[in-house]
Amino acid sequence: MRVLIADDQKGVGTTLAELVSKFHHEVVEVVGSGFDAIQAYHRHRPDVVLMDYFMPRLNGATACRNILSRYPAANVILVSGVAGAEDLNYSGATAVLAKPIDLVRLKDLLSAPPSPTTAVTASAA
Repeated sequence: MRVLIADDQKGVGTTLAELVSKFHHEVVEVVGSGFDAIQAYHRHRPDVVLMDYFMPRLNGATACRNILSRYPAANVILVSGVAGAEDLNYSGATAVLAKPIDLVRLKDLLSAPPSPTTAVTASAA
């Protein structure tokens, strides 16, 4: 699995990259803003994006919607320490991973990321 990581806190991005690598996936790039995530997605076309919700220049939910508007099959997982942020529900993300990160859930999401269709179907049920 090829993974793009977007987090404005360099230490968090580095830690996520180490965890992703530990689970035997390839980190294509670590970026620090939603704007940079959109550009990196275009360059790399990763299988999964792990994107922080709160970032400068463009938050994760807005960047997620932008990526999905151009690449409807994109799998974007928003990472957030904010429970119930309204924007998370309308972001189009395939999943939301709460901080602190549950390693088992991260591993499961990377092993079999839900497709946007699956996520919509699951939430509609």
